[in-house]
Amino acid sequence: MSGRVRVGIGGWVFEPWRGTFYPDGLTQKRELEYASRKLTSIEINGTFYGSQKPASFRKWHDETPEDFVFALKGPRFATNRRVLAEAGESVERFFGTGVLELRDKLGPINWQFAATKKFDPEDFAAFLALLPREVEGRAIRHAVEVRHPSFAVPEFVALAKEHGVAIVASGDSEYPGLWDATAPFVYARIMGTDEGEAEGYAPAALDGWTARAKALSEGREPDGLPLLAPADGEQRDVFLYVISGAKVRNPAAAMALLDRL
Repeated sequence: MSGRVRVGIGGWVFEPWRGTFYPDGLTQKRELEYASRKLTSIEINGTFYGSQKPASFRKWHDETPEDFVFALKGPRFATNRRVLAEAGESVERFFGTGVLELRDKLGPINWQFAATKKFDPEDFAAFLALLPREVEGRAIRHAVEVRHPSFAVPEFVALAKEHGVAIVASGDSEYPGLWDATAPFVYARIMGTDEGEAEGYAPAALDGWTARAKALSEGREPDGLPLLAPADGEQRDVFLYVISGAKVRNPAAAMALLDRL
């Protein structure tokens, strides 16, 4: 048994994708419609920098297939602060901006922290306690993207598990690769695409990431990605995003992974 593996990219508006991913002549207003039929999820980065309009979330919902899911970046105003315990107002305000207009297409919220933010167990526990389990009757899934080496300790893994929050796993990256499953889903971002590869990664690398995604969905230890705690054998949905690297190749890599899955 395994959970579902969704694969996507960051955003959908990127000029170099026109003619490489998007067909020549496709209008910009139809790019989300096209991308959402080639991929199974997209991570929205704009919500990190500022509020979007409720009408935009409704539009994104209506332009995408029924089983499509968006992941959203939580606002930087909540995570880029010295005292995380004081982020409650920013967290609450975020959920009042219209994100629930995505309805069933609202996927995990990625709360991304600066690479300089160190692990303070007490303050980080206070932040996790601020994240709502549900809003207006809709269950909310949370993930935290931490990028300082001080988080690579069993204490942090145990804290995330206690709160049912996923740790964003970074692959092919300079950031800590924390692959322990701490929530009912897995959130991963791989960053190693190469412009010289037509599909972003070499075939063997694509095979490797496909196998790891399947292992994560089945609760097994992914090959080459050691865990700080033993794998638990529980099936989970996996959200895998091809991010950064050679961005022009990211859609091709995501589609190649979906083909293998």
